[in-house]
Amino acid sequence: MPLIVQKFGGTSVADAEKIQVAARRAIQAQQQGNQVVVVVSAMGKQTDMLVDLADQLCEDPPAREMDMLLSTGEQVSVALMAIAIHSLGHKAVSLTGGQIGIRTDSSHTKARIQSISTGRMRQLLDDGNIIIAAGFQGIDEAFNITTLGRGGSDTTAVALAAVLEASVCEIYTDVDGVFTTDPRLVSEARKMNQVSHDEMLELASLGAGVMHSRSIEFGKKFNVPIHIRNSAVFNDEMGTIVGPMPESEERSVSGVALIKKEARITIRGVPDQPGTSLSIFLRLSEVNLAVDMIVQNVGAEGQADISFTVLDSDLREALQAVEKAAAELGAQGITHDANVSKVSIVGLGMATQTGVADRMFRALADTDVNIEAITTSQIKVSVLVEQEKAMDALLAVHREFELEKPARARVTYSDLATAEKRTDASTVVDRLQHMEELTIEGVVLDQSQARVTMALVPDQPGIVARIFEAVAAEDVLVDMIVQSMGTDGYANVSFTVPRKSVDQARSVVGKLAAELGGSITHEPEIDILSVFGIGIRSHTGVGTRTFQALLEAGINAEMINTSEIRLNVAVASGKGEAGLAALKEAFRDVLSEVD
Repeated sequence: MPLIVQKFGGTSVADAEKIQVAARRAIQAQQQGNQVVVVVSAMGKQTDMLVDLADQLCEDPPAREMDMLLSTGEQVSVALMAIAIHSLGHKAVSLTGGQIGIRTDSSHTKARIQSISTGRMRQLLDDGNIIIAAGFQGIDEAFNITTLGRGGSDTTAVALAAVLEASVCEIYTDVDGVFTTDPRLVSEARKMNQVSHDEMLELASLGAGVMHSRSIEFGKKFNVPIHIRNSAVFNDEMGTIVGPMPESEERSVSGVALIKKEARITIRGVPDQPGTSLSIFLRLSEVNLAVDMIVQNVGAEGQADISFTVLDSDLREALQAVEKAAAELGAQGITHDANVSKVSIVGLGMATQTGVADRMFRALADTDVNIEAITTSQIKVSVLVEQEKAMDALLAVHREFELEKPARARVTYSDLATAEKRTDASTVVDRLQHMEELTIEGVVLDQSQARVTMALVPDQPGIVARIFEAVAAEDVLVDMIVQSMGTDGYANVSFTVPRKSVDQARSVVGKLAAELGGSITHEPEIDILSVFGIGIRSHTGVGTRTFQALLEAGINAEMINTSEIRLNVAVASGKGEAGLAALKEAFRDVLSEVD
């Protein structure tokens, strides 16, 4: 018998009437021939109320007791949901995370799932019950209650769908699905019928608030289709399916995301040598801070600048950590800016289509938005802009890629029920023991690239657009792009292209450099090492492992850029093979496949 997991967020169970609606959805799914597991969040603003009560009693309440307190919100919801289903004449059993058998580590308020038992749930389902599972919580080895942090109920739902091999995980929320951008900010935003796991991972980490990135990581790791639907509409409205494929193969960009409140930290004048990046990111990982954009451009005269962004709420702690690293390295100084926003485009089509980045840059230039930093991955381009220009930038980019226009859907909801079995059962069971640990899908070496750097570029709107429009006009496919933070009105821009195209790129950029008063350098051969997988950004130790391995191999990182699913490091030609071996060894314990 097929099995469906349904998840209802706090707004979907905010009162008795909404709980009754959710109960009827679960019963309807069971009557259609499915076994049903329902995951619920705390009602409405109950979690906020509990946090407020704790704050009234103590400025810094113990994390263990906060978990004990906050877990009660979901326990209220599961009991009421089970009662509602009983009142409608059907069988239901409510279970806490501990009763289900969700085992986590002991990181209170931000625990990670390690394993989930399925025996009790299977028996209850076989007896005809609808299981009502408390989201957001589990227990550690000492039977302490733990909570999973932001997006914890989504994470619980997708994790249960994975271990129970559910046909689909339905996420019921107060929106119609995943939009091309936040519809509260851009009225032209369009609901997508489908989005890939990889695209959704990037969008979730970039500010798309429909689902948390940890739950999408589970979906990708265990290939779980996720169906996001509006709980307020009791019909078969399609919503959005998050799965292995994008909405359209023709489109280069699927969505645009905005993180309004970012903070940028730049460490200037660090030694351009192996171990520098390690010193910085080791200090950040020690305080468990997730870094977002990492920008390291090509060094000059033995020194380089390294910049990265964090959420503005983490700025103070990040600065304290970085100051220690800067002192150890003898850096020239540290600057920071809490008045920046990040605008990003995401799409699987970027990996194969030219001219995507330059269209974004031109749209920003025409709106008089200056780009303060750039970093890219295969399916994402992110730029930093002034906060006051963030909304103008978001709207301009959304319109440039005509994301308001509909795309042809690739699948329908009914296809999910008849989809081919995703993963062999024994494979799933083998992977359950450390469910939420970092999974590295691969470490690869690209020896097909060259690098062009344009130094002392005027740091003003339109310059970057001109560079990449000129390159795109030559039909040259650009891979990595790194623009460092501007200094004294100037910035440096580096990018990589296929080695066969480096002369074309160098020629066109050289003409611009002569016109603008800048200078260019290039490397006809450069090696790019990439670590890609699930949890690259949310697990803070990935950068530390990478830079430690390269240090031990005596290899300097010349360029760095990051995404939710990939960390790219450019190194000198001829160093790639040694770097590849070092990284494979460093990640051997979490590599899904080892040569």
